[in-house]
Amino acid sequence: MPSVPPLPPLPSLLLSRPDLEFLLYEWLDVEALTRRPRHADHSRETFDAALELSERIATDHFAPHNKKSDAQEPTFDGQDVHLIPEVKKALDVFARSGLIAGAMDAEIGGMQLPSVVAGACFAWFQAANIGTSSYPFLTIGNANLLRQYGTPDLVETYVRPMTEGRFFGTMCLSEPQAGSSLADVTTRAEPQQDGTYRLFGNKMWISAGEHDLAENIVHLVLAKIPGGPAGVKGISLFLVPKVVVASGERNDVVLAGLNHKMGYRGTTNTMLNFGEGVHRPGGAPGAIGYLVGEPHQGLSYMFHMMNEARIGVGSGATALGYTGYLRSLAYARTRTQGRPVGAKDPAAPPVPIIEHADVKRMLLAQKAYVEGALALNLYCGRLVDEQKTGNTPEDRERAELLLDVLTPIAKSWPSQWCLEANSLAIQVHGGYGYTREYDVEQLYRDNRLNAIHEGTHGIQGLDLLGRKVVMRSGAGLLLLLETLGETVSRSRLGGDELAALGAQLQAAADRVATVTGQLWGSGDVETALANSSVYLEAVGHVVVAWIWLEQLLAADGRTGDFYEGKRQAGRFFFRYELPRTAPQFDLLASLDRTTVEMSDSWF
Repeated sequence: MPSVPPLPPLPSLLLSRPDLEFLLYEWLDVEALTRRPRHADHSRETFDAALELSERIATDHFAPHNKKSDAQEPTFDGQDVHLIPEVKKALDVFARSGLIAGAMDAEIGGMQLPSVVAGACFAWFQAANIGTSSYPFLTIGNANLLRQYGTPDLVETYVRPMTEGRFFGTMCLSEPQAGSSLADVTTRAEPQQDGTYRLFGNKMWISAGEHDLAENIVHLVLAKIPGGPAGVKGISLFLVPKVVVASGERNDVVLAGLNHKMGYRGTTNTMLNFGEGVHRPGGAPGAIGYLVGEPHQGLSYMFHMMNEARIGVGSGATALGYTGYLRSLAYARTRTQGRPVGAKDPAAPPVPIIEHADVKRMLLAQKAYVEGALALNLYCGRLVDEQKTGNTPEDRERAELLLDVLTPIAKSWPSQWCLEANSLAIQVHGGYGYTREYDVEQLYRDNRLNAIHEGTHGIQGLDLLGRKVVMRSGAGLLLLLETLGETVSRSRLGGDELAALGAQLQAAADRVATVTGQLWGSGDVETALANSSVYLEAVGHVVVAWIWLEQLLAADGRTGDFYEGKRQAGRFFFRYELPRTAPQFDLLASLDRTTVEMSDSWF
């Protein structure tokens, strides 16, 4: 018998490889980065190899235990934390792949991949299993901060093992009484004669704070040195290891208990006590810590990791929304129910629900949200590369400034609208969507946490309106509007539809400029900032409309179902989503004080 050729592999339900390739190669032109010295050893072939490796490991080792790690979350028996064994097995495979150091310098074992490519690679793991992927996610950010601000000895002792996957890292900011108000942290660090410090205090909501997945855990801890300035100006940053490498002794960092959240259940979430004397009964009291950088500059250092994490949280939210979209799309194509609106024959067979207009609406909305968010995430990664390797100092400075403005949007917009995509994915599944047997139920719970991770929407709104658009006399906002304007100018060279979309975007961008001026022109800071979350949402929609127009320009003139799908999703965003901003800008321009004037006793 003649041999039958094998069937092509089914498309992944995690992410769309064609979409990633379109964004990386047809829009962002990441191959151009290989002409820069840092990435000269790379090519499209090496980028593709990294992406393929990521997809394979995510599919084979991360995705299979996603539901199990959600159902069997970590436990604490009073002595040790226990996780299902599949978590460590997956992370060991990840460590052996070298992807932890994917974007890091070759001199510490890194691949020197562009940040945009490394981000695309990591998105596979976030889509496959957000709980397990949190451990390397935090470790990468921790290592990058220490590489920037730590001493050579700290880098050699603690960063290199992290790049090898032998040590994992955390960030310890919040405290039970302080939450996001870091000015109120009370953890103290007392200097010692040998140059180390002893830390005393409690940290709350510390993801990956305790486990047995690695040889060591490297905590980056915000604390105050006695006698320093009050508030945030007195915060310093310390490296506090679970195990002190120099002596091999267990440091005085104690797990007080695990927090049990609605999502990310595979990630240990902890309260940690520093300096209780539990693990060092015979030594000097306090957890041994090493100062990172200069005293009282800790918050500025920590923002290096926080800003990286904010973009990463946005990427995680996108990945969860994206896999939910793909799963609901696959379900809609196979689930039969109902008949076309005009059908008169009750004996006619039911049709796949994707034939119904309202299901198409829900799928189009998801596609518009997740593909717009993924493009925004990768664009920010491309800005990181431009910031590091741009051809001129001016190019690097512009990239840094634009990234500063976009960071709160890149964190919050996917956390809001890709969560909405998850909600729509449940709705497409009908009654089945609410059952634990279907993945979309868990994806929604997991993604709900991203609205608070690394700063709530309210914090990001205050950051955008209160800092980013007014810093340097508004230079960041002007650069953003100028960048949008350049896209609009290119749209005028396309067909009538692109030109019309460009005009619509320009009108929205003009409204951003006008309303921002009205808010700050009032002279009333309280009123200007009262609705900063509304401002964040409205400006975020304008930014994503710009990102969609960029994609449509990249797809212009190209044929095939993929490109037609891009065009239809872009149309959807401009017709259904961008108009949402008009009443929001009207509200902002009115300088409404409804929320400010609400009294506690009226609730």
